[in-house]
Amino acid sequence: MSRALPMYNKRRVAFVGGAAAVALSGTVIAGFALAGEDGRAADSARTLAGPGTITCPDLTGKLPAVPASAQAEVDRNLAQLRTQIDEANQRLADTAGQGGPDFVQNAILGPLKDKRVAALNRIETAIGRAAAKPDGLEAFAACTLTR
Repeated sequence: MSRALPMYNKRRVAFVGGAAAVALSGTVIAGFALAGEDGRAADSARTLAGPGTITCPDLTGKLPAVPASAQAEVDRNLAQLRTQIDEANQRLADTAGQGGPDFVQNAILGPLKDKRVAALNRIETAIGRAAAKPDGLEAFAACTLTR
């Protein structure tokens, strides 16, 4: 019986210590909530305005005739361009209010442009294998943030 008592005490100390930690963290969280009270109006105004939407140039009607042998690869890359826009808009929504003034450009629009350039180059290459390679599709890579 004497062997069980020390283990019981350890469990009790761990339980009491854990409860105290939870109580303290709740106090700290409440303190942060009260400290942020002044900025609540500005935050809600930003939330109501929304983060905006990323829009990219549409390639519909801009591509030359696509040879049948390249159609599947071109379609796959066009779908990837749409997916990239959807993912960028999701990231924009998820990171609303984060970062500094250049956050959207550096963290979302810049990498999106790089991904779009790569996909557009793959489209040019796919078409170029069976027909005259189109030039200048990279002009459709840059996207903008609209609010």
